[in-house]
Amino acid sequence: MYDERQVDYNKADLPRYIAVEGPIGVGKTTLAKNLAQLFNYDVILEQPEENPFLERFYRDPKTAALPTQLFFLFQRSNQLQELRQSDLFEPVRVADFLMEKDQLFAQVTLDDDELAIYRQVYDKLTIDAPVPDLVIYLQAPSKVLTERIRQRGIASEQGISADYIEALNEAYTQFFHYYDSSPLLIVNAQDLDLANNREHFHQLVETVLTIKSGRHYYNPTPAL
Repeated sequence: MYDERQVDYNKADLPRYIAVEGPIGVGKTTLAKNLAQLFNYDVILEQPEENPFLERFYRDPKTAALPTQLFFLFQRSNQLQELRQSDLFEPVRVADFLMEKDQLFAQVTLDDDELAIYRQVYDKLTIDAPVPDLVIYLQAPSKVLTERIRQRGIASEQGISADYIEALNEAYTQFFHYYDSSPLLIVNAQDLDLANNREHFHQLVETVLTIKSGRHYYNPTPAL
């Protein structure tokens, strides 16, 4: 998809661990894969298709929320544990999730009693997640997310309610309003086509390469 020759960068100056985040349908997995390909990084992806409870959750959130959330918690914990074990080899990588967001989902999907159980399990895992050198947060209006989910046509996702997407989107907004653990780039992804438009990706990468610290915002130019 992307012609690496169009980007001028010094590999020594690249963030060694990039986390791409955002609500379902916003394009985080596409961006993570493209960045990994461009920079020749390992890519670490969420594996929602491995969660046997997810389709049930989309159909009936109240009865399937807790097992769905616990499965994702164990899955992400195992992925990060593998990262820790490989740190000896100083890997470079891009992930399409941030461990801290697991609790964000739990707060949106679980009732008070379930959330208490979840937090007990989370605390017992004593997760020591590596801190990204850069977090990229993709955001878009809930109506845009709903339409993208519809267009990509994954059967299990078609039952996701508009209310759930709205609540999740708001939770992400609140979470990243206070996030300060890593340099952060907040991207207005409403009109970005990171899957098919090379120029969109090119201009976003140019912004990524300038970030060393702090909080930054990227809004595409009208020419995009």
